[in-house]
Amino acid sequence: MLSEISSRQDKRVEAGVPARAGAGLKPEHVADILESRPEIGFFEVHAENYMGAGGPPHRQLEAIRRDYPLSLHGVGLSIGGEGPLDKDHLQRLAGLIRRYEPGLFSEHLAWSTHDTTYYNDLLPVPYDRATLDRVCDHIDEVQQTTGRQMLLENPSTYVAFEQSTMSEIEFLKEITRRTGCGLLLDINNVFVSSTNHQRSAEAYLAEFPVAEVGEIHLGGHAPDTDDAGRPLLIDAHDREVDAAVWQLYETTVQAHGPLPTLIEWDNDIPAWPVLLAEARAADRVLARSVQARSLQAGMR
Repeated sequence: MLSEISSRQDKRVEAGVPARAGAGLKPEHVADILESRPEIGFFEVHAENYMGAGGPPHRQLEAIRRDYPLSLHGVGLSIGGEGPLDKDHLQRLAGLIRRYEPGLFSEHLAWSTHDTTYYNDLLPVPYDRATLDRVCDHIDEVQQTTGRQMLLENPSTYVAFEQSTMSEIEFLKEITRRTGCGLLLDINNVFVSSTNHQRSAEAYLAEFPVAEVGEIHLGGHAPDTDDAGRPLLIDAHDREVDAAVWQLYETTVQAHGPLPTLIEWDNDIPAWPVLLAEARAADRVLARSVQARSLQAGMR
């Protein structure tokens, strides 16, 4: 059995995720992908969907991994939770990382558990010293257990905490300084949070420590209004990337260079060609940034 696993792994493409567009891998699309072998930078999977020992999900993922790099995105560690990390969950995650050798591994700046209750939401945290210490301790534990750097994703938020004593940017910068983790910059989350809190998404991104970013996420959001009639955006991942988010993305990569970029689409899943077209659009933005930087270098 070990020799069979080693043989299969020897046939894999390199683990590194290129500075290209990728897509979230959905069961509905696996057959199309394996048949057509599309030209795409990478696929991303939610870790919790693959924590069983075997079966069709793992056979499909192993087939994908032979031809494409993977990014592993966790949604259940509850990095911001008040209680200790779930040791069994963390060990399953470490085993999954060993099994598939993802080029990137990420989690959310959020909490989703309390005692023995697991919530189907990524809930926000206050930006204060006690939360900072707890989040850093949890990230240290994750990185020591997995032997890997973790990327931490900026959240989409709908409320602000009175007890916060620092900005989100200050909070993220301090986490990276103390733990050595990287960041996952979700530009749709930036736009959603900025709209909901009536602040400038452009100003937020101008201050964001992009040098620490290992991956970018783009996704769709649902428009709504709050009780006062003000615009409210929901991070729904159920439609195409909004034009305003595309513009923020183009500005970011033009300023900082290309980065691995995921198209997130987790609800109302479309046909595979629709998702692939979104990834192709991101690749065109990345190509323009490379061309612009080459022209700038040639003019020096």
